[in-house]
Amino acid sequence: MAEQTETAPEAPRHTLFEDVQGIVFGTAMMAVGLGLLQHLGLVTGQTAGLSLLISKWTGLGFGPVFFVINLPFYWFGFVRMGRRFTVKTFAAVGLMSFFSMVQPHVLNFEGVNPYAGAVIAGMILAAGLLAVFRHGASMGGFGILALYFQDRFGFRAGWFQMAVDAMVFALAAITISPFTLLLSVIGAAVMNAIIGINHRRDRYVAM
Repeated sequence: MAEQTETAPEAPRHTLFEDVQGIVFGTAMMAVGLGLLQHLGLVTGQTAGLSLLISKWTGLGFGPVFFVINLPFYWFGFVRMGRRFTVKTFAAVGLMSFFSMVQPHVLNFEGVNPYAGAVIAGMILAAGLLAVFRHGASMGGFGILALYFQDRFGFRAGWFQMAVDAMVFALAAITISPFTLLLSVIGAAVMNAIIGINHRRDRYVAM
């Protein structure tokens, strides 16, 4: 008797409403996490970290800086991930930029222990990023470029992102104190650990 092969069920897709609420939730959480980092004078990695540094150097708001820095990366997103991903990512970046401008007017931080603040900010940022990832978007920037380089030149995306983080923290080292840099690294490590443990497509297949 021939062995029958079971066909795996098709992965469910999120509805438009589910995508909207997930991306709004994720970007709002990230705005809060980044606001906490700014309050403590900390930075993080990737495009958000570079935007925080430029904001420190120029006095410009984080939201507009983050939005403008991401503009060149959308072409890479379209080539690598397609129109749906790129549109969602553009919306996510725009929302996060907007929420970052609104956040200081509706939520202020006082009396935050710097160690606890770094860890909590990492947790909040991770929660926001996971929500954005799970609804088929990203926060743009160097993450998209890393995937493009991996496809085009075979350079591992993870190594590329590590190199970017090293560059951002090297720039931070000439801008902030060693103690503040240490706290920034702790926050980034917490965020990346949570994402690394929880962002698994074999466990979460809806897009």
